[in-house]
Amino acid sequence: MVQRNPGLEQEIRRAFDNLNAVLAAADCTFADVVDVTLYLVDAQSTIDTLWKVLPEYWGEAPWPTLTGVGVTWLYGFRFEIKVTARLPSRH
Repeated sequence: MVQRNPGLEQEIRRAFDNLNAVLAAADCTFADVVDVTLYLVDAQSTIDTLWKVLPEYWGEAPWPTLTGVGVTWLYGFRFEIKVTARLPSRH
């Protein structure tokens, strides 16, 4: 099988790994994410790879609300993620 976007899966994993670090710095996990917006330069060729990687970070569905937005350009990337997370209760 020919890989359509060499390196795309690594780019997506790097984004999710970075997101994991940001969430951890706020004492959050992927379970605390309530809303996700994905910006995709080439949604048609990117979405299958996203669906492959997503469960490795969020587990199986149901996932938080997820909106995909097709864009014509991102500065140096093919994929960008924006999330809203709830802060855990502090007792």
